[in-house]
Amino acid sequence: MSVPIILASGSQIRAQLLRQAGVAHEVIVARIDEETIKRSLLAEDAPPRDIADKLAELKALKVSDKHPGALVIGCDQVLEHRGTLLGKPTSAENALTQLHALNGDRHTLLSAAVIAQDGKPLWRHIGQVRLRMRDASDSYLSGYVDRNWDSIQHSVGSYKLEEEGVRLFTRIEGDYFHVLGMPLLEMLSYLALRGDIDT
Repeated sequence: MSVPIILASGSQIRAQLLRQAGVAHEVIVARIDEETIKRSLLAEDAPPRDIADKLAELKALKVSDKHPGALVIGCDQVLEHRGTLLGKPTSAENALTQLHALNGDRHTLLSAAVIAQDGKPLWRHIGQVRLRMRDASDSYLSGYVDRNWDSIQHSVGSYKLEEEGVRLFTRIEGDYFHVLGMPLLEMLSYLALRGDIDT
């Protein structure tokens, strides 16, 4: 009998990645106070990598506690730019401010995933991607936000690489799935090794 798999995330792209990979799963969004947790970790000088990992773990554990036996996947993604963490934009104006900060410069995306079962973490991975944004004009950035706000309001850094956001970049070093917010290849390898998905 196969073990049920739960994605503890409301991210449509993460659910789509699992679905397209043929991984049957249920979505149950973990309700945690991400901003308060993030502020607490930043106050302790936690590095971006640890923040992403901790948030992913807390999401997985929150849902795992209520669903015995299930494998629960918690994910989180943070963007680090010159020592500052950028989150999801709070408004279109904030999105434009974020894009101006990143414009013509490098930044790093850290995508963490934790798989928990029966309230205990079993597996974790943090993928890292380095990206360089081109020097886009003010008018292009403004138009980009206007055209894409409905979509990018849910993305750290105010862009989606799988959409028009790809035009903002000149170089990407790392795994494309990590950019999308899930270390998919590493996770699939782990699930296959356990026998939870067919090989």
